Amino acid sequence: MSIAIKEREIPVNRRRFLYFIGWGFIGVFLTTVLGTVVRFFYPRTILEPPTRYTIGYPFQYTTGVSERFKKQFRIWIIREVDKLYVIEAKCTHLGCTPNWLAAEGKFKCPCHGSGFTPEGLNIEGPAPRPLERFKVALDDNGQIIVDEGIRFRGERGEWNKTGAFLKV
Repeated sequence: MSIAIKEREIPVNRRRFLYFIGWGFIGVFLTTVLGTVVRFFYPRTILEPPTRYTIGYPFQYTTGVSERFKKQFRIWIIREVDKLYVIEAKCTHLGCTPNWLAAEGKFKCPCHGSGFTPEGLNIEGPAPRPLERFKVALDDNGQIIVDEGIRFRGERGEWNKTGAFLKV
């Protein structure tokens, strides 16, 4: 095996082959280091979903539990006769997403068996506290706005505060 350079053949022996391989590894290493240094100067951004969003009008929800936004925003909309509130679909034990069991009338966590009433109270299992509620309000057009930045916790008696529910 040989390399032809300007009508002159240079034989490729083991030493020359290892020489090229060694410089190749050094080139890859330096390129990686340079890429890492360049990446250092660019900020790392995390794209998170908005914490304020609209979920429709109050008349769109019938009495009971709505799972319309369970996958998109991880919430349930609960409509009672005289009020509407939004519960976070996240178990207070380890953060799993409970399921709504309409036949039993409760939320049941598939991970460790915690159970919650439609209001969000913990009634069974290892969950240490009730589910959390998000702030709800009406905008100028009459649509429901959910603000995940403001939470209401049942064990602190915050479910009766302004913003924890809507009168309908």
